[in-house]
Amino acid sequence: MVYETGNRTIDDAVARVLAGESLDRTDGLALLAQPTDDLAAAADAVRARFGDGTVDACSIVNAKAGNCAEDCGFCAQSVHFDTGIDTYDLLDPEAILDAARRAERDGAQRFGIVVAEKGVSKERRPDEWAKVLEAIRLVREETDVAVDASLGILTEEEARILAAEGVGHYNHNIETSPRFFPEVVGTHAFEDRVETLERAKAAGMDLCAGVILGMGETPTDRVEAAVALQEVGVSSLPVNVLDPVVGTPLGDALGDSAAISTEEIVETVAVYRLLHPHARVRLTGGREVNLDEDEQHLPFRAGADGILTGDYLTTEGQSPGDDIRVVERAGLSPNTAVNDFDPEAVKARSAGDCNGEGTAEVASDAGPSE
Repeated sequence: MVYETGNRTIDDAVARVLAGESLDRTDGLALLAQPTDDLAAAADAVRARFGDGTVDACSIVNAKAGNCAEDCGFCAQSVHFDTGIDTYDLLDPEAILDAARRAERDGAQRFGIVVAEKGVSKERRPDEWAKVLEAIRLVREETDVAVDASLGILTEEEARILAAEGVGHYNHNIETSPRFFPEVVGTHAFEDRVETLERAKAAGMDLCAGVILGMGETPTDRVEAAVALQEVGVSSLPVNVLDPVVGTPLGDALGDSAAISTEEIVETVAVYRLLHPHARVRLTGGREVNLDEDEQHLPFRAGADGILTGDYLTTEGQSPGDDIRVVERAGLSPNTAVNDFDPEAVKARSAGDCNGEGTAEVASDAGPSE
């Protein structure tokens, strides 16, 4: 396959990617400076070459809300900030299973059990750890969706146990570049996150790790985050766009919207596709509040091929049916290989659901965040 736009920088990059070469930081910065339309079309061509023409959907449950000791400046669940969210202890395994069943019904291929804290410690909180393992077993036994987990910092032993229990992907976002990370988080280091990802991978789990755009980072930071994810080796790269929450440092500083334009979101997604040609580049939290309704399909025309559907952790998402409509507007199809659901039935349910309630909110009676 020869892909030509007439733009030498883009055409050379695409040719190298299709030949099996990995692009680097210099390439990413050069690509980010190219015309948006040409860059997006090139990234979409790479997605078409290595992908299957589908968009993979995952869904999550906020299994334990609030009172997190970390101080991540974007997060409504930190005990350091007054955000007014509902808090609750770890959900019962049956409640988590109920959320997984809703995710399966709504067309998700993957279901993530998320606990926003430094780590669900086997040693310090053995009862919580046991409940998480029971929930993983229930979801695996009672549904066809793949089980993922996002439980914070892991020890080597904990990573081995999760892998043995059948957790497919471990999610632990790096959030941003190594340079900008200390501007956002003070209670742990960028390297702590990388170490957990390395432990999860060594134990046999695939990695789901990505970023939050629009926190005040530079375009160079966005590229350097993508390069850091190359070094770790991810198979799923979630791209959040900051949904500023009142009471958090970033919410109070930025107001109602993230510090990034639609054009910059599309360009960043395209560069992430070119630097990660074989990963699922997944649109996740914040897209609904930072992209107009008639813009949400644009990242999927710039190489994205994954989505987080339903609600997030402390903020509401849109309906799974609306997500399917976005995917179809981009000329792609929902992935039905794992979960053989009926997209038309999902859209019909969403059309009759006036509040668009999603998986996580129904399970916990709480809203979510990135």
